[in-house]
Amino acid sequence: MKTLTLSAIALAVLLAAGGGYYAGQRAMHAAPEEAKLSGRKVLYWYDPMMPGQRFDKPGKSPFMDMDLVPRYADEEKAAAGVGISTQQQQNLGMKTGKAQKRELAQPFSAYATVTTNERSLTIYPAPAAGVIAKLYVRAQQQQVKAGEPLAEIWVPQWTTAQQEYLAVRQLGDASLTRAARERLALQFMPEETIRAVERSGKPQTRLTLRAERAGYVVKLDVREGAQVAATAPLFEMAALDTVWLVADYPQTQAQSLTVGSEMVATSESWPGERFHGKVSELLPQMETTTRTLQARIVLENPDNKLKPGMFLNVSRANQTHGAAVLAVPEEAVINSGESQRVLLATGDGYFRPVNVTTGLSAGGWTEITSGLKENDAVVTSGQFLIDSEASLRSALPEVTK
Repeated sequence: MKTLTLSAIALAVLLAAGGGYYAGQRAMHAAPEEAKLSGRKVLYWYDPMMPGQRFDKPGKSPFMDMDLVPRYADEEKAAAGVGISTQQQQNLGMKTGKAQKRELAQPFSAYATVTTNERSLTIYPAPAAGVIAKLYVRAQQQQVKAGEPLAEIWVPQWTTAQQEYLAVRQLGDASLTRAARERLALQFMPEETIRAVERSGKPQTRLTLRAERAGYVVKLDVREGAQVAATAPLFEMAALDTVWLVADYPQTQAQSLTVGSEMVATSESWPGERFHGKVSELLPQMETTTRTLQARIVLENPDNKLKPGMFLNVSRANQTHGAAVLAVPEEAVINSGESQRVLLATGDGYFRPVNVTTGLSAGGWTEITSGLKENDAVVTSGQFLIDSEASLRSALPEVTK
């Protein structure tokens, strides 16, 4: 008795399923006839299980054992996007914003190290072979002022040439005197020394080297009493009225700096004070240890407050990107990894996805280089739910012949 009851239940389920399938097939077969009777225009046919594929005539679906379903012209507006009522938009918390022209500001901030401006380096060589009679600068890093003496050099080989010049000068022959004077200059004798010979009438074999500008001693290659050869380097001097900043910044901000960009630097050593400069070079090699790019900034340092080795925070003085560009709120852009798109509000509560090409992002806005025009309304909140629905509907499929 129990077995008979179970068999009866199973038979009833099968009959119900078969009836439902038959009813569905009958409805699908009747769809083209209903379209003719109603006068509605059919745009294409599709398989509801594969809505992304379109067909230009009715028939069996190549994917499923069922007839194709017509898409009518009065349904095309909904097919081109997703329709959402005003009440639903409020429930979803949807917001829209307009594409507009804006000057995008891309903040730039980095750490930088103060180094010596190598273009300010000056080498003081020995003008002739001689002996360091007196050394005024005795240590590296020693500060010197412009015109301050560095060393006194005794040059005995100048004696003979200066005596000859004095003898020729007494003869009164202008051409011979001029030739003898030029011979002194050819021995790298400073003009100041030659005039001293002319004033005193005696050989001047001691020369005092003086600093041409204020700075400090970078290298000291000589000691008092040492014998030096002609043109041998004695001192290497550097000035601090301008210094270099070497700024490290990530490669994602490679477009942020250009040669000539005006920069502002601050230091914890001098709170509240701003130091101004410009980018002189974008260094061609990446720093391999930190994987960062480097820029060299020439910074004004009139009071010598900044010293080589100090750390500074540096930023761009003018943070604007330049000319106004078309931009949308940053949250409006849906990034799928391979492409970017936004949801365009087409009016009457309908929305459709639009592929766009993005550019610079800054200040909560993203530049749009293609895909939108000014004043287009895009969804800025709740767009992911609408985008998913639009993807399920396959809003922009192709027709298959």
